[in-house]
Amino acid sequence: MKLKVALAALVLGFAPALASAMCSSMKPAQTASACAEGQVWDSDSATCIEPVSS
Repeated sequence: MKLKVALAALVLGFAPALASAMCSSMKPAQTASACAEGQVWDSDSATCIEPVSS
């Protein structure tokens, strides 16, 4: 019985650390609203670029 309680406590103790580690590795997607002033979103390259004027 003590082994089960100790194992459950160990698992519950590491759960927040594991969840935090998994979430910190995810990179948020960049969108057009994140482009700097004067830049536009290029969907082909999925980045912000300087607009080309002709």
